[in-house]
Amino acid sequence: MTENLWTRWPSREALSPKEITRPRRLLAWGVRLLVLVALVWSALHDSRVHGWAGVAGAGGLLVAGGLAWALFRTTLEHRLWPSLALVLALLLLAVGAEAAGFRSAAVVLCCGCAVAALERLPLAAAVPVASAGFAAFAAVDDDRGLVSASVIGGMALAGWALRLDAEARGTAQRLLAQERAARAAEAESAALAERARIAREIHDVLAHSLSAQLVHLEAARLLIERGADREQILERVVAARGMARDGLEETRQSLSALRGEVTPLEEFLTGLVGASEGAEVTVAGERVTLPVEASQAVRRVAQEALTNARKHAPGAKVSVRLEYGPREVTLDVRDSGGSPGELAQAGGGYGLLGMRERAELLGGSLAAGPDEEGFVVTLKVPV
Repeated sequence: MTENLWTRWPSREALSPKEITRPRRLLAWGVRLLVLVALVWSALHDSRVHGWAGVAGAGGLLVAGGLAWALFRTTLEHRLWPSLALVLALLLLAVGAEAAGFRSAAVVLCCGCAVAALERLPLAAAVPVASAGFAAFAAVDDDRGLVSASVIGGMALAGWALRLDAEARGTAQRLLAQERAARAAEAESAALAERARIAREIHDVLAHSLSAQLVHLEAARLLIERGADREQILERVVAARGMARDGLEETRQSLSALRGEVTPLEEFLTGLVGASEGAEVTVAGERVTLPVEASQAVRRVAQEALTNARKHAPGAKVSVRLEYGPREVTLDVRDSGGSPGELAQAGGGYGLLGMRERAELLGGSLAAGPDEEGFVVTLKVPV
C-alpha cells in the first residue's frame, strides 16, 4: 500500500547527518557559524543592547540552540507532537526577541522554523508551520510588498529543495544498503556453492577409491572362504592396497583441481584407461579448454564407469571415446559385456545416480543402460 504523501515523514536516512559527505557538513556548519556571527555582530552594534539585555540575549541564544537541537532529535525519531511543540516554542522565542528589540534574531528564528519544517516534517504539518513562520517573518520584517514576498518565496523554495535533496540522499542510502545486502547474499551463495563443489569432489573421489578397494577385498574374502591358496589372496590384498594408493593420488589431484591446477583431460583419460586391461581411449573433434567443473565431471564419470565395468563385467573389453563438439563435449564409455560373477553386489549402488546429478548440475545429461553387446554410459556436458 502506498504511503500518503502528506503524512509521510522523510526517512531517517534522509534526516540523519551520518551519511552526509564531509564537504557538505563543513558547508552546513559554516552557514550556522556565519548566522551566529551576524547575530552577535548585530547585537553588539545595537545601542539598546547592554547590561541585563545583553545577558538576556545571550541566554535566549542558548535556549534557541537547545530547542533547535531537540527539534533535530525529535524529527529524526519521527515524533510529531514533540516536534510541533518545539517549533511553537521557537516561534514564541522569536516573538519575545522581537519584543526585546532583537529583530535580527527574531527574523532568523522565524525563517529557520519555516525552512526546518519544510525540510523535516510531514507535509500536512510542515505547510501550516511554515506558513506561521513566514507570517511571523512578514510581521517583523521592515520590508513590505514585493521584496518581502520574494524573500518568503525564496526561503520556501530553499526548504523544499532541502527536503528533496534529503529524500534523494535517503533513497540512495537505502539502495546502497540493499546493494550491500545483495552482494553479501551473493558472496554467501557463492561460498555455499563452492563448499558443495568441494564436498561433491571429495565424495566422488572417496566413493570411487573405496568402491574399488571393496571389490578386491570382497574377492579376497570369497577366496578365503573357498580355501584358495595364499598367492591368490595376497594378489587381491595387494590390489586393494594399490587402489588405496591410487585413491590418495586422486585426492591430491582433486585438491589441485580445486586450486585450478589440472592435468589435460586427454592425458588423464589415457592414464586412467591404461591402468585397465582390455581398455582403449579415443579422442575426436577439435580440442577446447573446458571449465574446471565440466572437466572434473568428465573425469569422475569416466572413473565411475570404468569401476562399474570392472565390477559388473570383469574381463570385458572397454572403450572410452571423448568427442569435442561446437556446443558440448561427449564422453562415451562402453563395455563388451561379461559375466558379473559374485562381485556384482559389492559397492553401494549409487554410482549412476551420482553421475547423473553431477551432469544435471552443469546443465548436461547422462544416459546409462545396456546395448547390443554390453553396457554403455554417455555423458554430455555443455561447453
